[in-house]
Amino acid sequence: QVDLLESGGGSAQAGTSLRLSCAASGFMFAAYSMNWVRQAPGAELEWVASISEYGDRTDYADDVAGRFTISRDNRNNMLYLALNNLQTEDTAMYYCLRTSGSPMQRTTEGRKGQGTQVTVST
Repeated sequence: QVDLLESGGGSAQAGTSLRLSCAASGFMFAAYSMNWVRQAPGAELEWVASISEYGDRTDYADDVAGRFTISRDNRNNMLYLALNNLQTEDTAMYYCLRTSGSPMQRTTEGRKGQGTQVTVST
């Protein structure tokens, strides 16, 4: 059974940082590229970042590039997203998402967890 458990969200002031984590189980984590996606209130699910199976390639949406960093630890089946210089527009529920595998894709389609809420205020 595929299981993805996000954590690390919370309330933050604009300009500060958070680090999201996702614990994966029930599948061969190292065989899948992984994504972070987010959904703001009243909005569609939005792709945020991708990382290849081995972590050697990453890709970011334009509005988070240079502020967010995706990483993974295949030994411990963990996915991370460092959110720096947070902006109010980053307020959303954040999900880690298992894609169809390889190659890395800018997609919101796949299996995701329950999410972790990030709320940014001024």
